[in-house]
Amino acid sequence: MEENIILHYRPEIDGLRALAVFPVVLFHAGFSLFSGGFVGVDVFFVISGYLITTIIVKELTDGTFTLKNFYIRRARRILPALFFVCLVSMPFAWLLMAPGDMEDYAKSLFATITFSSNFYFYQNTAYFDTAAELRPLLHTWSLAVEEQYYLFFPLLMLVIWKYGKQAVFSVISLVLLASLVLAIIGANEFASASFYFLPTRLWELAIGALCALHLLRGRTKIKPSDNVLGRNRFSAKILSANVLSATGLGLIVLAVIVFDVHTPTPSLYTVIPTLGAAMIILFANKETFVHRLLSSPLLVGIGLVSYSFYLWHQPVFAFARRHPAIQSDIPVMATLMLLSFLLAVFSWHFVEKPFRSKGNVSSNKKALMAVGVSSWLVLAASSLWGDLSEGIPERFKTLPNYQKIVDVEKNWKDLHPCVVTNQGAFSSETLALLADCYKPGNTVYLIGDSHAESLSKRLREGLVQQGVELITLLERACLPVGKSLMTE
Repeated sequence: MEENIILHYRPEIDGLRALAVFPVVLFHAGFSLFSGGFVGVDVFFVISGYLITTIIVKELTDGTFTLKNFYIRRARRILPALFFVCLVSMPFAWLLMAPGDMEDYAKSLFATITFSSNFYFYQNTAYFDTAAELRPLLHTWSLAVEEQYYLFFPLLMLVIWKYGKQAVFSVISLVLLASLVLAIIGANEFASASFYFLPTRLWELAIGALCALHLLRGRTKIKPSDNVLGRNRFSAKILSANVLSATGLGLIVLAVIVFDVHTPTPSLYTVIPTLGAAMIILFANKETFVHRLLSSPLLVGIGLVSYSFYLWHQPVFAFARRHPAIQSDIPVMATLMLLSFLLAVFSWHFVEKPFRSKGNVSSNKKALMAVGVSSWLVLAASSLWGDLSEGIPERFKTLPNYQKIVDVEKNWKDLHPCVVTNQGAFSSETLALLADCYKPGNTVYLIGDSHAESLSKRLREGLVQQGVELITLLERACLPVGKSLMTE
């Protein structure tokens, strides 16, 4: 790599963050125009890969890189705001969640603070399922993916750095290709796992890493020359940069508007927004329209608070949707978006900045450690309490119908042997079981998602009284017809 690499602030990257976070928030708010807003997360992954690689390469070049300092910086960047949002969300969970939901929230909280929430939500939630919008911490799956990336990527860089810049570029390129192929396969064969797990998201981070490696090889400033040929080349470079960066912006906007919940992700389709992000990173220099647009004070300001904005929006939306007096219409969701943004500004100013800026609390390592450990312990203890107590049903003891609430929560689920859940392709054992459940001419099938699951037990009780057998087939985000029927 080039020696004496100097990191320069690029305001357009903050603008790109704004371009990433707003579609995600609008998508979760239910605005139909932004049906593909979830691709904002893919753009975030590209940005993260670019920034992390830039920092690591700069320090490896200067001989100042250490894993300890890397992880301390990541902790200062991520944990304060995350822990703060989790702590603030706990009282709302206490007030608004029934025991079963509270138990689920407690488990997701523990998974969040241990950066394993992508595994938890893979096992319990389809991201595009209707019930997902009621989970306050669902969005933390992407933070878990990034944290898992941080665990191995610096180690990989340390190993391959000594073999030279070409080795680094080649290895990351191979990782990108392998991960993308796996994602394309996974879109059809194991879509939910592909959505949530790092191996099929790694190529998006690798795109950003390759952008960083390319730019750090020596990014020359475009300068006009005194001769005609030089001026023509200068004009051609500006035109090329404008076209390419504008194309990148267009690709992101196209994905946000055209994609929807039926678009496989990550997949070959996801190349569209991630390539768009890469083109902006590579070509949006100071002479381009896209640079001027993304460097505007408004977008830069939104980009600066984008992490907190991302953290706040899902809990605010989820808890509001649980309140019986709140309707999820456009004016209400727009108001909740504004509330989320104001909370983001607050937490950025009073939580993020103090822990990141030198001379503040982050400079006192003992204070930093004490705050971090105590916050983690409070969250961990609360999550374990909520889990082990099965949702803290004692909260409702003062209510006259307390016992009914507890009974409904404990007894709603259909545990009959003829219930098959999230099976995908039926195993021979499951087929044998279903054969035993089937009564010729006297069997009813219930097929669906979590909504069907809530009906199964009571429906079975009614059918049994009439001598009818019920077979329940459940799948997260299940469609009422098979894929082959939809395409024929």
